[in-house]
Amino acid sequence: MTDFPYLHGFSAEEQERLYRQARFSEQKIFSTIDFSRQRKLLEVGVGVGAQTEILLRRFPNLYVTGIDRSDRQLAEARKLLENNPAAKGRFELLKMDAGVLEFEMDAFDAAFICWVLEHAPDPARVLSEVRRVLKVGSRLVVNEVMNSSFFLDPYSPNTWKYWMAYNDFQLSRNGDPFVGAKLGNLMLQQGYENIQTEVKTWHLDNRRPAERREIINFWTELLLSACGQLIENGCVTEEIVDGMKTELHAVAHDPNAVFFFSFMQARGIV
Repeated sequence: MTDFPYLHGFSAEEQERLYRQARFSEQKIFSTIDFSRQRKLLEVGVGVGAQTEILLRRFPNLYVTGIDRSDRQLAEARKLLENNPAAKGRFELLKMDAGVLEFEMDAFDAAFICWVLEHAPDPARVLSEVRRVLKVGSRLVVNEVMNSSFFLDPYSPNTWKYWMAYNDFQLSRNGDPFVGAKLGNLMLQQGYENIQTEVKTWHLDNRRPAERREIINFWTELLLSACGQLIENGCVTEEIVDGMKTELHAVAHDPNAVFFFSFMQARGIV
């Protein structure tokens, strides 16, 4: 099986991290989403099926068609959903390029994209293709990163060096770690209407210490998932990675630590 280049890789550990990420961010993502009146939804970049499981659980009238370019991710998604009785007969998973959707016009009445456009070399083309296969009046929801929003206190120099290298590497691979802030323009250019953008934020300090520790531990996993590629490509040294691990462990247990990160949720109508 072959896969396209992906910043975080396709290891079993990374696939398990994606499950945890979906569960961790579920409330933030879905608090303002309502697909209860839709029936046929296209999920672009289904990955391991973690978001698919949430969509099917939250909206029992949905039938989800999920696409992805990775054989390994699709195999994991299929295994997850086939073992979920609530998903039986309610999903289809297909290997497909989001920039060249193999569907007829008006095939769906909703679409969902989560953490995908940051990895896409041409986000505008993906949004254009999604619009083509949606019926008039259909809804699109997109969630994307805004990596410039990341803030961590106490100051952690190795973590910042790693974070800058992480973003530079993604840009060098034709990704965009700042695409969340651009979603309004991108959707407008592709003809979507009634576009709404909402900044969703984790801002955790002494008021919620347990949740703060949880998200810093999760963030550590996220950052380390790319360290193999960053070291291999000379973007960071092992010393920087070891220093980052030490810093993040200290911040997670610091009684006065602050964590801040925002992402963008954009919603539009065809």
